Amino acid sequence: MKLRLPGRRTPAAETAPDTAADLTTSLVKAGGKGRPTPKRTEAQGRRPGPPPPPPTTRKEAYARMRAQQAERRSDTRAGMARGDDSYLPARDRGPVRKLVRDLVDTRRNAGSFFLPVAALVLVGYFIPSPAVQNYTVFVWFLFFLVIIVDSVFLGRRISRTVRQRFPEQPHRMKSLIWYGVSRATMIRRWRFPKPEVAMGAQV
Repeated sequence: MKLRLPGRRTPAAETAPDTAADLTTSLVKAGGKGRPTPKRTEAQGRRPGPPPPPPTTRKEAYARMRAQQAERRSDTRAGMARGDDSYLPARDRGPVRKLVRDLVDTRRNAGSFFLPVAALVLVGYFIPSPAVQNYTVFVWFLFFLVIIVDSVFLGRRISRTVRQRFPEQPHRMKSLIWYGVSRATMIRRWRFPKPEVAMGAQV
């Protein structure tokens, strides 16, 4: 049995940790810098907080599922519009297809006026005047001939440029030309994916 002398502390008391001091230090570190400043994206990623609780009713679960599906569709449409290959369908993917789209979007195509002229021709058919109807038919065939000639020049440009840039590409040239011609028949603002080059730009 050991005797404890007055005025002396035991070794355990000397080595015992100061809990209050440690807690204060932890609070100071938590409140101060004590750590690298998080990036803005990381901070925004943690902003929403914990995940929402699971739905309690079938109606709530269905509404949440519809909201998630709408968000995914919105992300998909945005990715397709900006030409992201991960969102595009198979017919629009790859650098070769993008080159064809750029070749179409840098020139003025007669086919892009197809829908407005077709609407005018349709209106002309309903005018009860043989002269107007004959003139409408003449304009329609003339415009159709212009589209054919313009498509031939566009197809030659696509074929020549693709063979120069991608001599080993696996696509059939006819399918690439048809892909470009079909895009050229659409109004520029309605094309999808949206044009990424300016009119008259060098590709």
